[in-house]
Amino acid sequence: MFGDVQARRLTNGFKLTRVGVTGVKKQVTVRRKGMQGCLNCIIDVYVDLPSNQRGSHLSRNLEIISEAVEMSVSQPVGGLEILCRDVCKELLERHEYATYAEVSIIADYFLNRTGPSGRISKESFKLMAQAYGKRGNGLRKIIGAQAIGMTACPCAQEIMRDMVRKELLTLGLSPEEAFEFAKRLPVATHNQRGRGMISIQVCDRRCVSLDEIIKIIERSMSSRVFGLLKRPDEALVVQRAHNNPKFVEDCVRTMAQKVVESFKYLPDDAVIVLKQINEESIHQHNAFAERSATMGELRAELGAEDSARANASKSEVEKND
Repeated sequence: MFGDVQARRLTNGFKLTRVGVTGVKKQVTVRRKGMQGCLNCIIDVYVDLPSNQRGSHLSRNLEIISEAVEMSVSQPVGGLEILCRDVCKELLERHEYATYAEVSIIADYFLNRTGPSGRISKESFKLMAQAYGKRGNGLRKIIGAQAIGMTACPCAQEIMRDMVRKELLTLGLSPEEAFEFAKRLPVATHNQRGRGMISIQVCDRRCVSLDEIIKIIERSMSSRVFGLLKRPDEALVVQRAHNNPKFVEDCVRTMAQKVVESFKYLPDDAVIVLKQINEESIHQHNAFAERSATMGELRAELGAEDSARANASKSEVEKND
């Protein structure tokens, strides 16, 4: 008869923050506003471990995941963050020694996208969901997405634009003509593949639109990217990106503005995390920017910015008068 080895008590142990299983692959059936079907998911689950417990019962984690996934076949879950919350509850229920539980899910997600020439293709995105919390303190749910796009560097472009102006002057154009002509051109610059991420902490039953999150991320970069582009489409994507150059910081600030404008129904205490990673083409490093704030903080900053613009515009009118 085997004893419960994991439950053997220790007298000189250390508490462990997270113990669990990672990389569990499951297909989850989801029914959500604007989305219904099976998602291929990778699931990580953890609980904490007290100092007097030798090991965590890892098989319980796998049982809980399997039961929740099987249940989704007959009763599709309303969202991956809800599945995370339900699994979290069960983890605390079955790991009686644990005081903390955490569940994370990453899933592949596909949406139709219309290319520059009108060709429709299915493009790949990542959905991210999480739930975590301490026993007796409630659980927090997070839902978000990651999208890939393209950015064009404004700094290098300005240097290239200055070179173009000087070249135009040698062709006989006036300084004013050279300036205007160079300003209209989609001048060359170096590019980055951008990865934008938005996650939103939801504490109630509100359903955040994942499609809207993805749309915000894509529109915060210089241009969308596509799996299949013919030559005319390639030219249009490059032209679009170079007419809309953006720093990594610009992308995050644009996301912040669009989140405030798009999710007016979210409460002020909803926590928003915005990230952008630009994989540099002419450097060996990547560029990174992030903002973590409550919805109320973002609303206040956007309101202050709008007020400042209005005051500046008013001052300009008064000065001209």
